[in-house]
Amino acid sequence: MPKIEVNESLFFTLLGRACGSEELERILPSAKAELDGWDLASGAGAASGGGKPGDAGAAGRSIKIELNDTNRPDLWSTAGLARQLRLAEGGKRPEYPFFSWEGAPKPASKKVVVEESVKGVRPYLAGFVVKGKAITDAVLKDLIQTQEKLAWNFGRKRRTVSMGLYRSGSIQWPVTYKAVDPATTRFVPLQETRSMSLREILAEHPKGKEYAFILEKEPLHPLLVDAKGGILSYPPIINSADLGAVLVGDQDLFIEVTGTEYPSVSLTASILACDLADMGFAIENVEVRYPYDTPFGRAVVFPCYFQPEIQTGIGEARKLLGLEMSIGEAREAAQRMGSRARIEGDRIVIRPPEYRNDFLHPVDLVEDILMGMGMDKFPPEKPHDFTIGRLSAIE
Repeated sequence: MPKIEVNESLFFTLLGRACGSEELERILPSAKAELDGWDLASGAGAASGGGKPGDAGAAGRSIKIELNDTNRPDLWSTAGLARQLRLAEGGKRPEYPFFSWEGAPKPASKKVVVEESVKGVRPYLAGFVVKGKAITDAVLKDLIQTQEKLAWNFGRKRRTVSMGLYRSGSIQWPVTYKAVDPATTRFVPLQETRSMSLREILAEHPKGKEYAFILEKEPLHPLLVDAKGGILSYPPIINSADLGAVLVGDQDLFIEVTGTEYPSVSLTASILACDLADMGFAIENVEVRYPYDTPFGRAVVFPCYFQPEIQTGIGEARKLLGLEMSIGEAREAAQRMGSRARIEGDRIVIRPPEYRNDFLHPVDLVEDILMGMGMDKFPPEKPHDFTIGRLSAIE
């Protein structure tokens, strides 16, 4: 299961209040999470003899949290986890007006042009620009951790999803996403001072050797370049040391996600955009133009909302949960999990939040109602049957 480390000060700011270990252990189950450890040995508070949760030394300390649901990648970040805990306690649902909707795309001045050449190797890209204030050390570390967690767990070790961060102000738009000859294309990657071909990066660079399995058998490899030919990155392997080097204090960032599965690529971009919006950043849309058909069309403005509505009857929810509840209580429980919910007759209809795409069946909605109501609403019961475990005949 994914484990994350959240900066204590940033986490409590986003949560809206500070709390101690016991309180945190009480509220974490609403996100299917548990406290794994609290780093009270570092930071100014500990050094000065303090070290209590929420004190002035919190800026240098971290909280280790284990997530027990691989279907909720939106929780694998400081902002995402804090958001769910706020909502579970009745907090106001955040609004994300920068999302484009099917049939109503937003205008976007910045564009990425996708070339036909990447279709056979890594065909999809989503992106947006972050503006408004400088990136702090805590935010940058959290972005890097979120990048790795999403790419490793959700993106299958970067095979289906990976992301990159760049200084938007240094980029000459539009950006082009294309495939190139890995033997002749060269640039200086991060953690290097010499120009290397893409083949040399796979063979010699630490990140290249780690992720070579994704591209080493492909005749053409993906590359992101700006309008002046400056190389942003070699997805999903490594950024360039020039445009791809993001530092504390940078104010405008371009964030892109590439991959082989369109819904996963789009959802990852949505998660990142919502997290940064919760941190107080402004999100600027980016239009991605394809020369081939995609599930969202040939010109898509990101971040893009694409989740369909889902519904269930109150009778089905009562039966599955074994709990008597009104349809109003069920709706409120669904809303505490981030969804917009309404009542139509004896049915609850929800529109999933922009950062979630895990509703595959009405049973998933019933589970959300359970989580929104809280596990303490369900009294424990002893097993009614005695069974003996053994191998079945087919095994």
